[in-house]
Amino acid sequence: MNSAGYLTGSQERALEQFRAFADAEVAPYADGFHREQYTPPAVVKALADTGWMGLAIPVEYGGLGRDAVQLGLLAGELGRACSSVRSLLTVHTMVAHAIGRWGSREQRERWLPRLATGEVTAALAVSEPGAGSDAAAVTTALTRTESGLRLDGHKRWITYGETADLFLVVGRTAEGPTAVLVERGTPGLRTGLITGLIGIRASMTADVWFDGCEVPEENLLGRPGLGVSHVAGAALDLGRYTVAWGSVGILDAALAASVDYAGQRETFGAPIRDHQLVRRMISAMYADRQAARLLCLEAGRLRDARDPGALAAASTAKYFAATAAVRAASDAVQIHGANGCGPDYPVQRLLGDARVMEVIEGSTQLHQVGLAEYAFQESARARRPVRAA
Repeated sequence: MNSAGYLTGSQERALEQFRAFADAEVAPYADGFHREQYTPPAVVKALADTGWMGLAIPVEYGGLGRDAVQLGLLAGELGRACSSVRSLLTVHTMVAHAIGRWGSREQRERWLPRLATGEVTAALAVSEPGAGSDAAAVTTALTRTESGLRLDGHKRWITYGETADLFLVVGRTAEGPTAVLVERGTPGLRTGLITGLIGIRASMTADVWFDGCEVPEENLLGRPGLGVSHVAGAALDLGRYTVAWGSVGILDAALAASVDYAGQRETFGAPIRDHQLVRRMISAMYADRQAARLLCLEAGRLRDARDPGALAAASTAKYFAATAAVRAASDAVQIHGANGCGPDYPVQRLLGDARVMEVIEGSTQLHQVGLAEYAFQESARARRPVRAA
């Protein structure tokens, strides 16, 4: 999409760098990552070497301090190349953001510089077998001991949980859901890779178990009882925003693959690009990609301005972009025909990745409920009488 008029000069230059990296270091290998269900450490190192693992971390803590629009552009380019690699950026940045906002000075000074360089990678451990969208329903127990806190429980669907060095865990204390930082290697912590996923198959998604896992009191992140409403809430809002951009990346990839294939494949003596129903599918992809990108740009602009409307904008962008990505990827498979169902073209991977986008960081149905509420609130405000000066 031509972004003239929507991006500043620095944002345009950053986008060029992000695109070049994705094209050289990620996209050529994405199908292999998908088949092997594995992200090679060399890819993580390549991303860390750019400094972009700390793109949104403040400069004072060793990050680049870039704006939300640039973070979104990076997520979009990584999402276009490989949704699994994009998911690493998402969860890593979510944890860094939570520490930056709710961590103590000691926690910020200890972890943010290491997260910024990629020396340490992070994962968010909220979901459980019985707690997904309803994050407040977590049952992992956080019990105070003489030396700190003890964790007992089971987290599931933890993106990059198999390789992360640091976990932001939400458990339950007497005060309610509470966030705590847990390092890999802590006795009682173990992980197990989950394979056979429909999408983001290289995201090293894992089960994480805590069996009498003890951490010091200073590992608490924020006050007890605020683990979901404040700590995880802030992280998930940022994650929703980057997933929206990642969905734009899937739209980009589905559109590019479909246009390329439609120009080469012939049926009934003509390229399939000349068939009206193929053109209808490509037209819908193009319009959805344009609209999703503009929604994401608006969400980023509002986030940078600290506008109260940023929450609704991110939810709108995520809902629209994720559902549009599923439509586009499904049509891309249809355009490719039998080839779209096999491993030799990327559209099969794109369809699985897109379906995951409709589930993570708030399901489509959760956003439908929330967006309706925003609509009711907006209507109520519009009907309020205007007081005379």
